[in-house]
Amino acid sequence: MCLNQPSLPPPPFYDAVEPVDFEGFLMTQLNNLNSESVQELGDFPEDDLDIVFTPKECRTLQPSLPEEGVELDPHVRDCVQTYIREWLIVNRKFQSCVSFQQAAPRPLNVLCDETGRTTLTSCDFNLRSLQPDPRLENLLQHVSVEDFERQNEEARRANRHAELFALYPTMDEVSSETIRPVPDCPKEHLGNRILVKLQTLKFDIEIEPLFACIALYDIKERKKISENFHCDLNSEQFKGFLRSHTPCIDSSSQARSAVFSVTYPSSDIYLVVKIEKVLQQGEIGDCAEPYMVLKESEGGKSKEKVEKLKAQAEFFCQRLGKYRMPFAWAPISLTNFFNFSTLEREMSETESLNGNRKGTTGDRRMMMLPGRRLSERSLNSEDNYAVSNFKATTLTVNTFIKQEGDRLSDEDLFKFLTDYKRSSSLQRRVKSIPGSLKLEISPASEVLSCCLTPELLQVKPFPENRSRPQKEILEFPVREVYVPHTVYRNLLYVYPQRLNFANRLASARNITIKIQFMCGEDATCAMPIIFGKSSGPEFLQEMYTAVTYHNKSPDFYEEVKIKLPAKLTEKHHLLFTFYHISCQPKQGACVETLLGYSCQAARPQPPQADHLVVLSSTQKVPSQSPPIKWVEGHKGVFNVEVQAVSSIHTQDNHLEKFFTLCHSLESQVTFPIRLMDQKITEADLEHQLKLSIICLNSSRLEPLVLFLHLVLEKLSQLAVQPMVIAGQTANFSQFAFESVVAIVNSLHNSKDLSKDQHGRNCLLASYVYYVFRLPEPQRDIARIGSRGVHGAPDIRTVSVGSRLLQSRVMSCSNPDIPGTQTATDEEVKNIMSSKMGSNPRPLWRTQIQTLWVDSSLLIYAAYHFHEELALQMVVSTGMVRETVFKYAWFFFELLIKSMAQYVHNMDKQDPPRRSRFSDRFKDDITTIVNVVTSEIAALLVKAQKETEQAEKINISLAFFLYDLLSLMDRGFVFNLIRHYCNQLSNKLNTLPTLISMRLEFLRILCSHEHYLNLNLFFMTSVSAPASPSPSLSSQNSSSCSSFQDQKIASMFDLSADYRQQHFLAGLLFTELAAALDTEAEGIGKVQRKAISAVHSLLSSHDLDQRCLKPEVKVKIAALYLPLVGIILDALPQLFDFTEARSGKGRTGSPDEDQESTNSINQSIAWAIAGNQFNLRTSGAPLSSLPYKQYNTLSPDTTRNLLICFLWIMKNAEQSLIQKWIADLPSMQLNRILDLLFICVSCFEYKGKQSSDKVSTQVLQKSRDVKARLEEALLRGEGARGEMMKRCRTPAASFHRTKAELDQEALISGNLATEANLIILDMQENIIQATSAVDCKDNLLGGVLKVLVNSLSCDQSTTYLTHCFATLRALIAKFGDLLFEEEMEQCADLCQRVLHHCSSSIDITRIQACATLYLLMRHSFSSISNFARVKMQVTMSLASLVGKSSDFNEEYLRRSLRTILAYAEEDMDMQPTLFPVQVKELLRNLNSILSDTVKMREFQEDPEMLMDLMYRIAKGYQTSPDLRLTWLQNMAEKHAKKKCYTEAAMCLVHAAALVAEYLSMLEDHKYLPVGSVSFQNISSNVLEESAVSDDILSPDEDGICSGRYFSESGLVGLLEQAAELFSTGGLYETVNEVYKIVIPILEAHRDFRKLTSTHSKLQKAFDSIINKGQKRMFGTYFRVGFYGSKFGDLDEQEFVYKEPAITKLPEISHRLEGFYGQCFGEDAVEVIKDSTPVDRSKLHPNKAYIQITFVEPYFDEYEMKDRVTYFEKNFSLRRFMYTTPFTLDGRPRGDLSEQYKRNTILTTMHAFPYVKTRINVIQKEEFILTPIEVAIEDMQKKTLELAVATNQEPPDAKMLQMVLQGSVGATVNQGPLEVAQVFLAEIPADPKLYRHHNKLRLCFKEFIMRCGEAVEKNKRLITTDQREYQLELKKNYNKLKENLRPMIERKIPELYKPIVKVHSTTRDSFRNSSFKKYEANSSQNI
Repeated sequence: MCLNQPSLPPPPFYDAVEPVDFEGFLMTQLNNLNSESVQELGDFPEDDLDIVFTPKECRTLQPSLPEEGVELDPHVRDCVQTYIREWLIVNRKFQSCVSFQQAAPRPLNVLCDETGRTTLTSCDFNLRSLQPDPRLENLLQHVSVEDFERQNEEARRANRHAELFALYPTMDEVSSETIRPVPDCPKEHLGNRILVKLQTLKFDIEIEPLFACIALYDIKERKKISENFHCDLNSEQFKGFLRSHTPCIDSSSQARSAVFSVTYPSSDIYLVVKIEKVLQQGEIGDCAEPYMVLKESEGGKSKEKVEKLKAQAEFFCQRLGKYRMPFAWAPISLTNFFNFSTLEREMSETESLNGNRKGTTGDRRMMMLPGRRLSERSLNSEDNYAVSNFKATTLTVNTFIKQEGDRLSDEDLFKFLTDYKRSSSLQRRVKSIPGSLKLEISPASEVLSCCLTPELLQVKPFPENRSRPQKEILEFPVREVYVPHTVYRNLLYVYPQRLNFANRLASARNITIKIQFMCGEDATCAMPIIFGKSSGPEFLQEMYTAVTYHNKSPDFYEEVKIKLPAKLTEKHHLLFTFYHISCQPKQGACVETLLGYSCQAARPQPPQADHLVVLSSTQKVPSQSPPIKWVEGHKGVFNVEVQAVSSIHTQDNHLEKFFTLCHSLESQVTFPIRLMDQKITEADLEHQLKLSIICLNSSRLEPLVLFLHLVLEKLSQLAVQPMVIAGQTANFSQFAFESVVAIVNSLHNSKDLSKDQHGRNCLLASYVYYVFRLPEPQRDIARIGSRGVHGAPDIRTVSVGSRLLQSRVMSCSNPDIPGTQTATDEEVKNIMSSKMGSNPRPLWRTQIQTLWVDSSLLIYAAYHFHEELALQMVVSTGMVRETVFKYAWFFFELLIKSMAQYVHNMDKQDPPRRSRFSDRFKDDITTIVNVVTSEIAALLVKAQKETEQAEKINISLAFFLYDLLSLMDRGFVFNLIRHYCNQLSNKLNTLPTLISMRLEFLRILCSHEHYLNLNLFFMTSVSAPASPSPSLSSQNSSSCSSFQDQKIASMFDLSADYRQQHFLAGLLFTELAAALDTEAEGIGKVQRKAISAVHSLLSSHDLDQRCLKPEVKVKIAALYLPLVGIILDALPQLFDFTEARSGKGRTGSPDEDQESTNSINQSIAWAIAGNQFNLRTSGAPLSSLPYKQYNTLSPDTTRNLLICFLWIMKNAEQSLIQKWIADLPSMQLNRILDLLFICVSCFEYKGKQSSDKVSTQVLQKSRDVKARLEEALLRGEGARGEMMKRCRTPAASFHRTKAELDQEALISGNLATEANLIILDMQENIIQATSAVDCKDNLLGGVLKVLVNSLSCDQSTTYLTHCFATLRALIAKFGDLLFEEEMEQCADLCQRVLHHCSSSIDITRIQACATLYLLMRHSFSSISNFARVKMQVTMSLASLVGKSSDFNEEYLRRSLRTILAYAEEDMDMQPTLFPVQVKELLRNLNSILSDTVKMREFQEDPEMLMDLMYRIAKGYQTSPDLRLTWLQNMAEKHAKKKCYTEAAMCLVHAAALVAEYLSMLEDHKYLPVGSVSFQNISSNVLEESAVSDDILSPDEDGICSGRYFSESGLVGLLEQAAELFSTGGLYETVNEVYKIVIPILEAHRDFRKLTSTHSKLQKAFDSIINKGQKRMFGTYFRVGFYGSKFGDLDEQEFVYKEPAITKLPEISHRLEGFYGQCFGEDAVEVIKDSTPVDRSKLHPNKAYIQITFVEPYFDEYEMKDRVTYFEKNFSLRRFMYTTPFTLDGRPRGDLSEQYKRNTILTTMHAFPYVKTRINVIQKEEFILTPIEVAIEDMQKKTLELAVATNQEPPDAKMLQMVLQGSVGATVNQGPLEVAQVFLAEIPADPKLYRHHNKLRLCFKEFIMRCGEAVEKNKRLITTDQREYQLELKKNYNKLKENLRPMIERKIPELYKPIVKVHSTTRDSFRNSSFKKYEANSSQNI
């Protein structure tokens, strides 16, 4: 949609009016209200908005905190405080009270889903033998009409559903824009978690303790991605070897289960198991050899060796037990434990969630998981999507790879794993140690019992009695994890890498490193903070690396995990002590030989590129005596890597500097401050702090996110807190604000961070919602530098109160306030301009205003945070301003939360809303709203069409004002809304865009939980406030100016008064009215949005617990009354459900074909006929109102609008509705009835099957969008979000149970019942309101139409009971009108009531019987002759029988018996002829039912069924109405079978019947003269002329009274017939039909229809020209039935008309299959040939079917008239088939023996006819002798040649194919053989001379045609076919030469005098060629 495209101007009513002064009006009016229920909903509750402090959820039993007893640094203290502090949440109390629990549906009465009916088989049934149904007791009693209506109303009002929307299904499209999702609570990051349990570790020999260590490695990233997990799986015996080296064993060190976390799953992740053993003498290979060669199970010498090795091991354990050596390792791939298809799907979902992003899979994976982590990573098992679908798997590792002493580093490990994964041969080549490690890998469950964190804290739940815990293993993610810190963690990992002592003395061979963390220089200062390994203490003071035997330059793989002290000093350091270990005991020698020391400062520094620290002898150490000797002359010999995982150390220079300088302002510090390599003096402090604020955004994204909460908190503090530095006021407001803006921009622009559906960065949304709190006033701001004036103390008291006006004026009015601007400030300014764009107005905010209280105390007044933030937003410029409004949502939410805290912190005596905030602040808010509105408009009119950005800002602004309504003066906020609306209207020139933007804005505002209060819904129109401007009548209002009662009229009018008093509702209705009143392109989506908004509002009211009281709902309905007028105006735009349903033929049958284009619908035909009382079946309105043409709304949108209308009608004051209706003009009442008519069809019950279809459509929606939407709605704020909790029904699930489907169907049925009851209430209101005025302007007909329509839909028994009661009241009240003026409606009513008389449900049947009897009784009473009603009832039954497939004659007979009982029991009518006439009528109906029994039997046999219907129609020859009904029934059946031609013929016969009637009634030249005029259409139509004046008198009452017996009815029938002929491809017949129609239209001067008719004729003629012979008309078969099983069909022959190109096997299979089902498959046999059937050879108990293909047959004289292809396929009565035979009985023989029998069949009627099979009435057979067969064949072949030769355009392939069959050398029984058989010799029999000569002449012509064909082919062939042409020519010449003597030989006898010969020849030809077989059989045998 082009946004710049100009469109129509908005309607004049579109501008927002000035709202009421809400606060003032409320104060004056609220006290006058008496009702408590109304007062509850008057003003907002006092505690509406509350500040809630929510404790943080702690995973562990004890929170993670620093060690006790240590004075923490300010930064550490702030970090810890941030992690343990409660969340501060602004709670909107009454969002939770809108509890939308779905009302439990009351039990639904049985629906009209009648299946499984039984059928009576007897045709001749006596009604009196049946038991009648119970009669209604009071039916025959005399009750006044008023009492009757009152009883009906009381019954209708009882037991009704209170909540209509509880039954209404949720909308498929719920706008997520109106829901602001609650951000996920910040949580500790947890990746995909897998649980690894180590069970056993065994080798072939068990001689010593072994120690396992596992960790995860990502070989693609070449990174270790988890810390180590140490596990001791040794037996107690081996543990005893080390007892002397194990002081204690803590339970935490006995864990054998580890929980690994993997944030970025990959197929390259390996679980590496490393095995160590106690150090012993020898290389690794030597120590491993016994494991590779010995087996303990072998016994003998092996056992002795094992015992010896065990003794050695015990010795080494005792001596060297605390040292380890590498032994073996094993890799385990985790590829099978991560579901990568799930992973990819989740990626795509996240991609759609974060907007369309381009990039590789890796890029998407990078951004995918952090988004989920922020919002969803927790211990919830659902989040472990990549590992959740594998079961616990037990693995056994059977081989271990021996460690190599020179390949121990991680680099070697990665290289080996890469090769190992790539090459299977490497796996075979490596030296392996046989063993067995059994472990189990499974997904970690949601709750793990007895689990420890990486800091060894106990995780909930942690039972006391369990000894062996599980450990969570810390992850080292391969990429950044953008989740802010929420728990205290301070760990240091030390990784010694390698040592080079190659040049040292020989003693340095078995080297180990002792690692200690020292807090001083003394040896006793080693801190016990190193995490222990397995089976030992939790914490150690020292850790030793594993020893590589005799290696002077060893590599190390140890990981030393240290719990860092919270406070680090310069004395803290890492000490590395290097030892040589003596493995072989020597006399007096010590185990350890000291080699040297190295140390490293403990302060975690920002990580370098390689995370590596190289320690050398140059390390600075205190001077010692004796002097230190440096190894290798200060060269680097030892490499170590240090990695900190800390939530208090930023490891980023920019953040470090910022925090350090901030804390220097807050506490006493000594200058100069040392910051890394920089010294900062007091004078330079302000400048450096400003620099650090500006440079914050330059820090790396990960640390910035990790410390985001603390950074933003400090910046908030700086924004409002005045600082005194060196006696000068330091102002950081602007810098702090712009830094926040820069951070917000960075976070939004990062592709790695997720956003919600509104584009809000999830991290920032979470921060505002949970973390942000107002900066606490610093009570102790230390004066830095010189003492204050007049000897003031160092402590300054700062009050956080309202800012003085003077300072406000200063900073607002003078942007260039001079300050102490120095060179350093210039530097800051330059940096600012380079980073954020130039800002010419550097505002030094928070100007200090001094008040002298006494000589020694100075008080500083600072702005409130919300005031400061608003002002900064107003005065920002350049890029800062652009960013602020681009991400306005963040600053709006920050403002709202700060305002809420400000209001909460005020005194309990809360001041009125008007005085809560200063005028200056309100001015700033006004400015912000105006600027944002301008920004939205500017984005929408840009050429780049930044619509998405504009929509996001628009939504942000709407939520901002939504929140302000709960905090500020509501009248002020209303004015902001008004300014927004009008400002947008002035700036946008595209109406759909304008309405769409305003609509989205209003939808959010209207979702406010106090929406009703904001609209002053409790005010009546009488107590409305005086309008400041005169009331203007709305242009689009449907209210009529002729209303007598203006008060009531105004309630339904969207007037200026209404829009002022009910401001938000008025705006929303204005948008809806404007959207429906607009015709611009793309308005459909806007209309859907507008209707959805109103629907959502009403739904929330209906289900709101606060609105349950009826009196409240009445008030709410009154608020929505103007919506009724808008809906009535939109009537032409509503989707017409009646038309959509018309494919069912108005019978309500679900089984019938739904193709409305093919169905023959009486109501449609009646509409064509032009009767003004027709049922509504098309988009054209019933009442002739000057409707404007608009686009039609979709079905779902219409349904949503109509349910709103019904809700208002249900809940509004009924007396008010009646008064309103009473004053409405008839035109408006007709509109209402039209609307009710549509409502009936709209809310028809669809049944379970339909519900299933709907749910299937729902399931086809995109899963990711659905998940997004549900998540947003379920966690959203406001009434909408709460309502969605109710709506998350099983319908949204993918596999619903039968019970759930049943429940859904039950609710759907309840909705249909309630909706129809509301419609019935409205009709009763209309009847009562208009009864006093004699039911003016045919309103009775309108009401009847709606009632009849409701009866034609599937309804519940509850509704039908009330509907029939209303009908009876109507009959009693308006009987005369009904029978005199509403005959058409009466006919429809009869059919509907009769249909329900056949119901299987007793209650429905009883009600229908009573209604039908009352109808007949009143018709007799009013006109003393109910012949018309009798005829209508009879016709209705005939129609019902013919059309309704679910019709049940058993129940209908019972109903007829009940009516008979009524007639016999009705004492008042006994003296009259009424009972006799009722009995006569019932007798006729019973006979019709008898026909239906047969019809039921042949339901599956379409031909027999049509025969039966034809017979029934024939039986009604003397009753034109019934015959016409049955003809229409037949037409419908044909149309459903797609036999369009036959359906059209039925209608032509019906039209002929009508023409006969009209010709008797009046003589007009333009009318057809009876059925004779229809001969050109079909010769069969003449049978309709059998009705003569003797039989039929059109003057008789009730005869020919149907709707079709009129000129318009005739035209309607013919037009339908023409449409069907056109569909069937008989375009020539269309012309003939319109020849009859056109004179009638010309006589009526109906030029519109004439235009349409001629257009259709042109189309028909075009089709004839274009399609020509391509049309397929039909295929014909002769079908004969033989056998007693067929009954009447035995020995009957028919010609069947089948669809075009039907093959013989198809019809054979169909008939054999059908009759096989009837008689049994074995009892049916198809006769394969077409020879005459010999009955004596047939089995008496079998049924035989003979099927033969037949072709139309014409005499030669007929062919002169049948020129076109159509004429040769139309009006067919004669057909022929051929049977070859020989005289000896064989079907085939030699040419000289081959005879042929031609059989010609004549049918009773010509095809096409009203049925598809017609009886054969005559059969002729002719025998062709062999020479005659040859003549026929040669003539046929010659004709084929001629056609192929003369074809245009030429077809070479066809020509060559025919030629090949004619002159080809290998043609069997070809032309040459025929000539040799019949022409070789002159026949002896003179009778054959003529045939001989004719065959000779045939050959002569044949050879000539061959020559022409060969020459033609020569001209057509291409160069590559020359040889083929030569071959053809050669064959032709050869054939010609062979035939020449036979062709040239003449019979002399034939060339005698011409006259004599000619005469003889004719006689001979006639007698011998076409003689009947029976007459000449003796001559032919």
